[in-house]
Amino acid sequence: MRLEDLGLIGNCQFAALVESSGNVVWCCLPRFDSEPVFGSLLDGSGGQFSVNPPEKIAGKQCYAENSNILQTAFETSEGVFRVTDFAPRFQRNGQMFRPTQLVRIVEPLHGTPQVSVRCEPTLGWSKLTPARQQRPHGIEYRGYSAQLHLDTDIPVECLTGKPFLLTERKHLLLTWGEPCAGPPAQVCHELHAETLRYWQRWVKHCNIPTRYQREVIRSALALKLHCFEDTGAIVAAVTTSVPESAGSGRTWDYRYCWLRDAYYVMDALRLLGHFEEREHFIQYLLKVSANAPELDLNPLYRVDGGSDLEERIMDNWAGFNGDGPVRVGNAAARHRQHDVFGELVLAMSPIFLDERFSQERSPATLDLLERLTQKAISVAGTPCAGIWEVRKQWEPQTFSSLMCWAAANRMARIESALGTGRAEGYRQAAAGLHGQITTNGWSGEINAFAGSYGGRQLDAALLQMAPLRFLPADDPRLVQTVDAIHAGLMRDGWLMRYRDDDGLGVPSVAFVICTFWLVEALVATGRSAEARGIMDRVHEVLSPLGLMAEDCDVAGRRLWGNFPQAYSHVGLIRAAFAASPHWSELL
Repeated sequence: MRLEDLGLIGNCQFAALVESSGNVVWCCLPRFDSEPVFGSLLDGSGGQFSVNPPEKIAGKQCYAENSNILQTAFETSEGVFRVTDFAPRFQRNGQMFRPTQLVRIVEPLHGTPQVSVRCEPTLGWSKLTPARQQRPHGIEYRGYSAQLHLDTDIPVECLTGKPFLLTERKHLLLTWGEPCAGPPAQVCHELHAETLRYWQRWVKHCNIPTRYQREVIRSALALKLHCFEDTGAIVAAVTTSVPESAGSGRTWDYRYCWLRDAYYVMDALRLLGHFEEREHFIQYLLKVSANAPELDLNPLYRVDGGSDLEERIMDNWAGFNGDGPVRVGNAAARHRQHDVFGELVLAMSPIFLDERFSQERSPATLDLLERLTQKAISVAGTPCAGIWEVRKQWEPQTFSSLMCWAAANRMARIESALGTGRAEGYRQAAAGLHGQITTNGWSGEINAFAGSYGGRQLDAALLQMAPLRFLPADDPRLVQTVDAIHAGLMRDGWLMRYRDDDGLGVPSVAFVICTFWLVEALVATGRSAEARGIMDRVHEVLSPLGLMAEDCDVAGRRLWGNFPQAYSHVGLIRAAFAASPHWSELL
């Protein structure tokens, strides 16, 4: 199985991955961090929901224009047919309608093709088979915490792989909860029309840059599907345990909300002109922080705000293409990653610096913002696992201190705007952290800022110094750091995170977002032409559908890591806006 052959569908309640074979290879219900109902992504016996020709040929995938509705066309000797997959999402009666429901529409396009349908869900990580109860228009699968129904106008005897002639459009609705109310054909038609209308309207309301527009639109649509609207959480990816590279053992569960990643997603959505996700996330953050009076925040939480994320290995699962282990939970939840305090301050700052969001201001949000900043100041320069979550002895991480400085710097602006009289204290704190970083983070040996205090390792995360304006754009220390990272971490045209042993060995593939950070840094230091040259190679890390994983082996033309990766799409969006000319220059 190849990540390049997978399409993403979802509705901000759950998500699924559909292979070009017509098989739903990954789907956790009823939410991102639930157990899989279909999991053949990680094990051939992990459940499947396939609609394909009997000869099992691959189809050609595309999205309906400017939408998250996936279409897979199959061309056979008897004819051509198309499978349309989506999860319903649209406004109904003034509220967002997003049922936990996967819709599959099968329609003949030419001739009389034969079709094979097989729906075999699994009872989560146990891989046990649920009991089946035939119903008038489908099947009920029993053994789950809620009802799981498949409603269809296909004969039930044809749902176990028996081929049949497709002479008219057929419909399948898999629903977690109450079964379909109404004839499947009518229900599917209405859901499809409304969902298509919703997504195309959502895209019309996006700001987009003057260049890389298709790539940005697809990234925007993919990012939206990582938002869990019930609570405001934003997941890092919809999968677990896809290895960072072949045989690496770096298989992590990313179906949770990293506080850092959520900030970057919200910032990308800000560029796109969408702000409701930040409003929802702030409520999520208020809930999480209420359970941590001293603000000893974990780097990540479940989508419901829970912190029970003990990392376990599922020995009965083979792994992606047999490359395990398969992990559930994430030990990084026990880490201390001090940069998150800075990112959370940056995430909340627009509430007090942008008059469009003045109605969101409250004593509770200001109190949390001040406490986060004070926490950032107090932990700056102390050891932590850092942004890369190293699994070895912790050191004071330069990037973590950089984000703590950003918190103090931004808070000084907020207090000044509010006229509280506390701005000067934060300005002094920011100045102190600035001096600490320039003294302890600079390495004369590598002629650049190093990843840790007193270290000499290059760290791609320090490219963020440029867009954060830690130093003036022409400061030799900033320019030298950008150049050193560019020269020292580049591999096959894309950047590594670092080239050091992180406790699990030395990474061997490019970490996709790092190259996009390089684009931003080059633009910020006045080298826009160079930045655009890098951006023009973006197709090298895109799947045919325009999706990106966490990592990429560019030389081998393979995507690796959990998929799709929100971080990678965030990077593309930010880099595209940075590298594109302004509309005023073109119109």
